[in-house]
Amino acid sequence: MNRIGFIATSFLIALMVLSSTLFVVDQRQFGVVYALGQIKDVITEPGLNFKLPPPFQNVSYIDKRLLTLASLDTEPMLTAEKQRVVIDWYVRWRITDPSAYIRNVGLDENAGASQLNRVVRNAFQENVNKRTVRDLISVRREELMADVKREVLEVVKGAKPWGIDVVDVRITRVDYVEAITESVYRRMEAERKRVANELRSTGFAEGEKIRADADRQREVIVSNAYRDAQNIKGQGDAQANSIFAEAFGRDAQFAQFYRSLEAYRQSFGKKGDVMVLDPKSSDFFGAMQGPSSVTGAAAAPRR
Repeated sequence: MNRIGFIATSFLIALMVLSSTLFVVDQRQFGVVYALGQIKDVITEPGLNFKLPPPFQNVSYIDKRLLTLASLDTEPMLTAEKQRVVIDWYVRWRITDPSAYIRNVGLDENAGASQLNRVVRNAFQENVNKRTVRDLISVRREELMADVKREVLEVVKGAKPWGIDVVDVRITRVDYVEAITESVYRRMEAERKRVANELRSTGFAEGEKIRADADRQREVIVSNAYRDAQNIKGQGDAQANSIFAEAFGRDAQFAQFYRSLEAYRQSFGKKGDVMVLDPKSSDFFGAMQGPSSVTGAAAAPRR
């Protein structure tokens, strides 16, 4: 029994030692083998690998994928015209040389991100100081990002290479600081109100001008229409009088009779109308007294 236990224990110990000598490198990672604190080997290809058991050799992993570093602070930067602006940016970078990265930067991705953030911010500050706000929001933004990327690459690939590559630098937002933004919005609002009031004043003046011109045209049209109407009416009255005169001249007795009927129609327009006349001393009812009265009344003016 003791022999079997010894064999089982030895087998387990051997299995543990063997498992500590094996490690798997993922395709998304670098495998870095350390020997007594020094980099012994860097595994760049995925698969199963061997090493000495601890404490003789240890292994750590570093991400080999494309990483993203976004701006973390909102400290404003000064432009060429001394305007305080806040810039949001991000950087795409990757570790290309794990040995140089570990020696000059750190043991993990966070160390590289922290130092890279400082370098990128300094590059942005230097280049923003040379440009105006118009340059930052216009087509020259591409030029700014290219200059920042070039300066960052000069730092990370300088005398002590960081073992990283900066793939891209991008600006996501350029804005004034909050205090300036509020004043800018107020100025914009005041300017829009001024333009609106100016347009309203211009529109009111144009409206008054149009209304005055319309009133003038209306008065002219009404006056011309009244003049034409009076002219036509005068011509009609003259023609009617001419026709009446011609008709009455042909038969004076009939004319006298017709005029008497018109006078009766005008005098007795309502049922309650009453007239008190002396038939003997008035010729008003002569047409009702017989033809002799009408004839005498028509002949009287001739004498």
